[in-house]
Amino acid sequence: MQGNVTEAELREQPIGDLIKRLAGETSTLVQQEIALARAEMTQKAKQGAAAGGMLGGAAVAGLLTAMALTACAIAALATAMHVWLAALIVGALLALATGGLAIGGRDRLRRATPPVPEQTIETVKEDVEWAKTRRRSARR
Repeated sequence: MQGNVTEAELREQPIGDLIKRLAGETSTLVQQEIALARAEMTQKAKQGAAAGGMLGGAAVAGLLTAMALTACAIAALATAMHVWLAALIVGALLALATGGLAIGGRDRLRRATPPVPEQTIETVKEDVEWAKTRRRSARR
């Protein structure tokens, strides 16, 4: 039984009516699937926004932590030398770390751009060649 119509009643309907009914039900199904996808994406977007806010807060807290640890390192070194020299040493070490991270990030960014799916393009080319070969061999 489908809906309010029995299987026997469906067998008695003309093919045109059955196709029309199928088209209507397919349209309804597609609309329902789109509505479900929209609701799911809205929910995921809300979760993503909340996660982004938390990550932003973590970044601010991490920056404050790094600042406090930098002050701690300067204060620790200042027990053995002038404060300005301790700050200079810590600042130089941080500059070296910053430079290393910047160069590494730049190199990775260069490898990642342009954002083209190179492997997929290559496999599609291989598939096209394979299909051409199959078509040629089928003609023989």
